[in-house]
Amino acid sequence: MSIGLLTLEIHIPDARSLKDKRQVLRSLKDKLRGRFNVAVAELEHQDLWQRSVVGVVSISSDDKHLEESMRAVAEESERILGRDLIGQEIEYI
Repeated sequence: MSIGLLTLEIHIPDARSLKDKRQVLRSLKDKLRGRFNVAVAELEHQDLWQRSVVGVVSISSDDKHLEESMRAVAEESERILGRDLIGQEIEYI
């Protein structure tokens, strides 16, 4: 069994409050969870308005399927966040 972890570094320049930031993150989380059946959580910068690090995790017994899924999640994250996504990294455990 393998675990895939996608880490997304996000900068939300239009956020003027934590509420604005949470709206962006909630939308991202709902879309990724609904489409890919992954776990999504904010990992860092919970108190900052315009910054966030989000982790996306999936588990599979098929390494090839896991890699394809994580690549698809990364591509969808890029599409959803656009210019707000400033970095991403995929790790396999």
